[in-house]
Amino acid sequence: MRTALVYHEDMTAARLLWEDSECEIECPERLTTAMGLLQQRGLEQRCLRLAAREASEAELGLVHSPEYVALLRGTQSLGTGELQALSGQYDAVYFHPSTFHCARLAAGAGLQLVDAVLTGAAHNGLALVRPPGHHSQRAAANGFCVFNNVAIAAKHAQQKHGLQRILIVDWDVHHGQGIQYIFEDDPSVLYFSWHRYEHGRFWPYLPESDAVAVGQGPGRGFTVNLPWNQVGMGNADYMAAFLHVLLPLAFEFDPELVLIAAGFDSAIGDPEGQMQATPECFAHLTQLLQVLASGRVCAMLEGGYNLESLSESVCMTVQALLGDPTPPLSGPMVPHRSALESIQSVRAAQAPHWTSLQQQGSAPILSPSTHSPEGRPSPLLSGGPEFKVAAAQATAALSALLAQLHLRPTPPVRTAVALTALDTALVLPPDVLHQEGSAPKEEVQAWARLHEALAKDEAGSALGKVLYLLDRILDGQLSSGIAATPAPAAAATLDVAIRCSLSQGAQRLLCVAVGQLDRPSDLADDGRTLWLNIRGKEAVALSMFHVSMPRPETTGGFLNFLLALVLPLAYGFQPDLVLLALGPAHGLRDPQASLLAALLRAPVGCQVLALVDEESTPQLVGVLAQVLHGEAPPSLGPFCMASPEETQALMHLRRQLEPQWKMLQVAAPA
Repeated sequence: MRTALVYHEDMTAARLLWEDSECEIECPERLTTAMGLLQQRGLEQRCLRLAAREASEAELGLVHSPEYVALLRGTQSLGTGELQALSGQYDAVYFHPSTFHCARLAAGAGLQLVDAVLTGAAHNGLALVRPPGHHSQRAAANGFCVFNNVAIAAKHAQQKHGLQRILIVDWDVHHGQGIQYIFEDDPSVLYFSWHRYEHGRFWPYLPESDAVAVGQGPGRGFTVNLPWNQVGMGNADYMAAFLHVLLPLAFEFDPELVLIAAGFDSAIGDPEGQMQATPECFAHLTQLLQVLASGRVCAMLEGGYNLESLSESVCMTVQALLGDPTPPLSGPMVPHRSALESIQSVRAAQAPHWTSLQQQGSAPILSPSTHSPEGRPSPLLSGGPEFKVAAAQATAALSALLAQLHLRPTPPVRTAVALTALDTALVLPPDVLHQEGSAPKEEVQAWARLHEALAKDEAGSALGKVLYLLDRILDGQLSSGIAATPAPAAAATLDVAIRCSLSQGAQRLLCVAVGQLDRPSDLADDGRTLWLNIRGKEAVALSMFHVSMPRPETTGGFLNFLLALVLPLAYGFQPDLVLLALGPAHGLRDPQASLLAALLRAPVGCQVLALVDEESTPQLVGVLAQVLHGEAPPSLGPFCMASPEETQALMHLRRQLEPQWKMLQVAAPA
């Protein structure tokens, strides 16, 4: 993975020159601390380093008025008193003689990043910038933001590179109303924002931050607001928002570029957000976005005011962009009731505009955000005693969490392919290993005795390679692997792989079996193995750990099953290994199989062993190797509505499983 990192130390020049308790948190140390940790972890050295350039005034004019740009240009010669007086005309803003230069660098960094990604110089990247931008409007600074960096980058991508579909994901804890205003009538930009809202009682106190604000005119349905009405939202809430709101719309929209307004005040320990999402959650979010737009993902720093939480979250995001395995998510994967109410509201508001939501029964309901806030707890006042207690508790929780993370160093990304015969048509990425080794003969013979189908030499040889890969994945030498199995021995080989994984210490094993592969009859239903079978027409949950589903024929049906069933189950189960078995008559096209493998990497920290039919094409093996190594999967092609039968099967399984698997929920319990 070639990941760009855009930065310039001049962006640390602007700082607050007078006393202002509201603005003092936007400080130069936000950049220096984050960059310092990137260097300490060796992440900066692995990136394509680009020095930010200033955006031209013409480029600023893609979004901002000439009068506003001229006003900012004039701040370079103002004294402290004049700067303070001008700052007071805006909401939560301060100016410095270096602000114009810093803000032009911040906007220019975003343009450089987009150019690098869209010209192929980089696959993805991060612009580490300040001042932030997502609150800034056409003719007004707002909320620490001077020029709207992400909006300028999106306009630039449209005009210079001719893009027709751009997804902007704003995970800052504040609503990016500036981006919304700029694109609210533009159907070529899908803007998604989650933000602390508290029924309109959190800054910026706007009714248009609520779920019912969906855009204007031709842009209706292309503004997606998910308001958090309580503090304390955590990893399960953020993942549920992605799986049940953002990703269904994003796949249907099919973007050519993903821009992230990457604010980390939505992370644990931040005094602004008061949320509980941990830094590794942002690695998972980033990795899920990388399956879109051929992996063209550009992140630009927005907020984030707890320096430790900010810098850790930045590192996690860069690790994901580099393709590193994601650390496991901490905490129970059970969304808060308030989060489910918000998810229910936004799905209801967006359902008229999106086929993918219409098919999942998003009945119109009254948005809870419009309910009277009377009787609800007031948000904590900054500086008050309750706020200080909450901040101290969050800081203690963050310190304990980071201590755990540092005990779990990120394993290397190493993918290996083990085939019984090397096909000359097989093309592997340069860093993917072709594994020649095999497990010891005695070990292979011992496992082979369990099944008559493994008695043949060809089956035994393939089993030895499977066991060899499995051993190296479980002991951390490899992150993932692909092995071929003869069709008559496919079920037997999978059974041995399950038994071997559990005997070697796998605590939770997710087995996704596609095609004619039956669940081993003596496999214990003890919670250590979650069996998902995709085959035929049957949709049944024999237990919470034994689920069979039909193989969808349509693009929409396949995406619905992945996002509304497979991934929520995977994140709820939190496995430490995935066995993905593409057995005889699996019926998946190469793009479907690769998307399934790519999405399963995230919840398991990339520890995936794919077992493929020996007769599989070299193209399938090659594309699986690419996605398991961190590259983006190929497009599924045009979005096609799920059939009524596929939708009915999905809803039937969800009704059966929701009581046990809370990540399946898309609405608060009645």
